[in-house]
This record gives sequence, structure tokens and C-alpha cells, in this order.
Amino acid sequence: MGLQASGKSSDHTPSGPRSPSDEGLMTHSARRRSARIRGCLLLIGMTPWCAAVATSLAPAVPVLWGAGVKPCSDFLMAAPADGAANAIAGEGYRRYREWLAGLVTGLNLATGRDVLAGADLDAALTRIRASCERYPSDDFFGASMRLVRSLSDVGSD
Repeated sequence: MGLQASGKSSDHTPSGPRSPSDEGLMTHSARRRSARIRGCLLLIGMTPWCAAVATSLAPAVPVLWGAGVKPCSDFLMAAPADGAANAIAGEGYRRYREWLAGLVTGLNLATGRDVLAGADLDAALTRIRASCERYPSDDFFGASMRLVRSLSDVGSD
């Protein structure tokens, strides 16, 4: 490796000798090409991450479990014809009652108030039954929330 008069190395690169003017410098087009390549590689590498972030930021559709997703027609088949017969109702009706108890408890905790405004669960179920008879295409959750909204301002915030 010999030194030239300028004190620079006389090494040759695979593309040929370097002149003193481009020692350590890239041409404008080479810098742009390099930037595009780095950008593409970054974009390719970030695509799975971006997709995950976009998915997590997308408006979530609430997931309902249990009796809430069942149509009112199913509830009407399980509910006793006479509200006084709630005490001897079948297993299916008790499942709706327990689901409603969980919904009401969760709403009470989330809002800090009694969303049934002092009504008990059996009275609420009687009103939900009337709502299901009036709106048979509704699901049990919709009928339950209609009652809650009519008794409080939970849904109107």
C-alpha cells in the first residue's frame, strides 16, 4: 500500500481507483438509491409491526358471550309465562337471570351507580320479556340495554 503525494492511500476499489474528490463521498444518485433501499428494507421489516399496531388501534367490536347473544325468541321460550312463576323457572331461564346479574353488576361497577334504579332482577326480567315481545328481532343484550337506558342514563353519555 503506497502513499501518494497527497498522503492518501493508493488502494483501488472494485469499481476502480478513487479520486481525491470523491474519497468518502457518495454521489447524489448513489445516496438516493441507498436511501430508497434502506427505506424499502425498513418498510418491509416494519410491515408486520405496522399491521399489528393498526389492528390494535382499529375500533374494537365488543364481544358478547353467553345469553346476551341469543335472540329474544330463545329467551321468550325459556321465560315462564307468569312472572310469579320465576321461582320455579327452568334451567334456561336461570341462565338468562345469571347473565343479567353479571351485566348489571359490571355496569354498576363501571358507572358507580345502580343501573336498575332499585329494581330487582325478577322485575327487570319481566320488563325485558315485554321488550322482547315488542321487539322480537332483538337479542337479549339489546333488550337488557333498552331497559337499563330507560332506567338510567348509562347509554346516553
